[in-house]
Amino acid sequence: MSVNITVDLLDRIGDLAKRAGGEIMKIYATDFVVETKADSSPVTEADRTAEAMIVSTIKGDITDKFPIVSEEAFADGKSPNVAGTPFWLVDPLDGTKEFVNRNGEFTVNIALVEAGRPVLGVVHAPAIGATYWGSAHGAIFQSGDEPPQPIQCRPKPEDGVVALVSRSHRTPEVDAFLEGYTVKAETSAGSSLKFCLVAAGQADIYPRLGRTMEWDTAAGHAVVRFAGGSVSRVEGGELGYGKPGFENPHFVVKGLP
Repeated sequence: MSVNITVDLLDRIGDLAKRAGGEIMKIYATDFVVETKADSSPVTEADRTAEAMIVSTIKGDITDKFPIVSEEAFADGKSPNVAGTPFWLVDPLDGTKEFVNRNGEFTVNIALVEAGRPVLGVVHAPAIGATYWGSAHGAIFQSGDEPPQPIQCRPKPEDGVVALVSRSHRTPEVDAFLEGYTVKAETSAGSSLKFCLVAAGQADIYPRLGRTMEWDTAAGHAVVRFAGGSVSRVEGGELGYGKPGFENPHFVVKGLP
């Protein structure tokens, strides 16, 4: 089964991500309760509300052809069989720690995967009004209600790279990895915004040498992929999707060589 990624589909997924972001921001403005999941990660009403909206809208208004793998449903033991079929990956609130810390660096991630590769991805950061799309139609950025603009990765600068590090998950292994590069500057950011900064040519490399799940990365991967960059396993080869347990190995995001 082949997926036809139309401009209309991109618009509808972008609109859905923005509407989910609107619901998240309503809760962001309250004294919300933070719970802890079995894996010790935080979860809030915003995660669950956004996921319910996204899943019900995809199934009811967009297409019910493909299974949906979503973070909170997976945490509750609901894991559809995705073998041999395109499937959706949904992280309704990527960067829950950033949400809890109220620093604005959290996103809504919606991706469609076909044959192990993301063919559509939308990343929406509601607190800063930024939206990124990635598909065969190209990589696009929109700030608020401004007209969307194409984006692309930049060539590796000759005087050293700008490296992105996770605001909440930096490790000594990342520091050791970056010793292999001439790093002229480092920037910290939360959630899948790190992928988008590489895609927009504002940074050059983002190593992630810690645990992530496929819904954390697929949408951002699509944006980077269609902006000309790469998301590869540390040992080489493109990061793939539909793995048993949906857990990622360590990976590196890069712009152009």
